[in-house]
Amino acid sequence: MTWGKARKTNKNSMQLHELKVIHKNKSRKRVGRGGKKGTYSGRGVKGQKSRAGRKPRLGFAGGDTTIVKRLPKQRGTVGKVPIRKGIRPFWLTSKPVILNLGDIKKAFSGKKKEEIVSPKTLLKKGIIEKIRGRIPRVKILGKGAFEAAGSLKFRGVKLSKSVQKKI
Repeated sequence: MTWGKARKTNKNSMQLHELKVIHKNKSRKRVGRGGKKGTYSGRGVKGQKSRAGRKPRLGFAGGDTTIVKRLPKQRGTVGKVPIRKGIRPFWLTSKPVILNLGDIKKAFSGKKKEEIVSPKTLLKKGIIEKIRGRIPRVKILGKGAFEAAGSLKFRGVKLSKSVQKKI
């Protein structure tokens, strides 16, 4: 074929791009899919593990003694952990809320003759908040000046040694 000259075509001859497929392409055999077209579907040939349904039990060694039975038994009770029964109570798992005498002096001004300092009264005054829906335990430390010792009574509250000396 030369460039520049018109090409002569025969109307009776066919060209490659005009060919049409008579038969559809056969799907390729894909291994391990299960069903009819796959081979063994990743299970190997024959044997109990290749069958559907039951499989050998855990630790089965094909008739040999299992590895669990081949290991020596450990004697004695060293290192055994005792089993804890029940749930630990709330007051054992949570730490008390720590307050200082200065905080209590601000909250309880001393206008009343005898005021009671307890977790409930501290909750009402907004000094402490509930933890997991419960009133927490309270411990009072001796930081801060405290003069009105006779006007306050402490109930249901832990006191440090320095607070006990000041009161």
